[in-house]
Amino acid sequence: MRIAVFAGDGIGPEVTEQAVRVLEKLGLPGLELVEGDVGGMAYRKHGHPLPQATLDIARGADAILFGAVGDFSCDNLERHLRPEQAILGLRKELGLFANLRPARVFPGLEHLTTLRREVAETIDLLIVRELNGDVYFGEKGIRTLPDGRRQGWDMMSYAEDEVRRIARAGFDAAMTRGRRLCSVDKANVLETSQLWRDVVIEVSAEYPEVELSHMYVDNAAMQLVKNPGQFDVIVTGNLFGDILSDQASMCVGSIGLLASASLAEGSFGLYEPIHGSAPDIAGKGLANPMATILSAAMLLRHSLGMEAEAARIEAAVARALADGINGGDLGGSAGTREIGDAVVERL
Repeated sequence: MRIAVFAGDGIGPEVTEQAVRVLEKLGLPGLELVEGDVGGMAYRKHGHPLPQATLDIARGADAILFGAVGDFSCDNLERHLRPEQAILGLRKELGLFANLRPARVFPGLEHLTTLRREVAETIDLLIVRELNGDVYFGEKGIRTLPDGRRQGWDMMSYAEDEVRRIARAGFDAAMTRGRRLCSVDKANVLETSQLWRDVVIEVSAEYPEVELSHMYVDNAAMQLVKNPGQFDVIVTGNLFGDILSDQASMCVGSIGLLASASLAEGSFGLYEPIHGSAPDIAGKGLANPMATILSAAMLLRHSLGMEAEAARIEAAVARALADGINGGDLGGSAGTREIGDAVVERL
């Protein structure tokens, strides 16, 4: 079991350290952890946010545990050299096309959400977001119009095989949960979304056990705060999924508790907390590592097939939260190391 550990920038090294402690505490036979440089720190050391050596480590691993990238001091670099290109590059080079972001309210933390308690208690959903297409990877540029005005442009597109692949990932996820899938698009306006909807309907014939529904993205954003309990699995494109999954994180109270998996064909995946590098608190021992620890649990489940060990980690996190071990993002005072200690102890 070879796991690449890419801690990255800001609070990335701090939270990743605690997740590694949890993995090591499990005493998994044959576990090998290999570190690599990504993001702003990689640019400063190697001149690129995703050096070839790091990419080679990733290709030789069974899975990647990722921290965070983002460094304000790199904001003026050319776009291909900015820290965020590390994660985009890994997605592209490794074929990481399906992003899984679960969201649910932990018992006892209902007061942290901005939603009413009786609404927050119903949240238990999974967002399946396509990662390799849409405007993020389409052609883009800035041009000058005939009248001298500058115009920025980005091309949104999906080929039917790309939609079919992520649709199957959504249906497969629904089969392991409540067997309800909501496909989110903007088919009333966008041709890209019309193709998306048509292909999802075609794929649904392969999954007669799953109830399929469709929702426009603006309505989906509203329904996430109005009636989130109606959702089991949501499948959507790159742009819409990026926005809706962050919204879902605040519906459950804190972005510091949400893990994610980015999966390729087969069992390979990259696992990371959905929060950023938070440079304002980096190095202060204040960051909540629970999202990264829960990402490690997803790694065990999806890439290594270790369901029992994943469940142990998730139970330890839930127990620590129930015992009042809360970081600053949850209204508590526990620091990064203290939270890691608490989870390790409860394993």
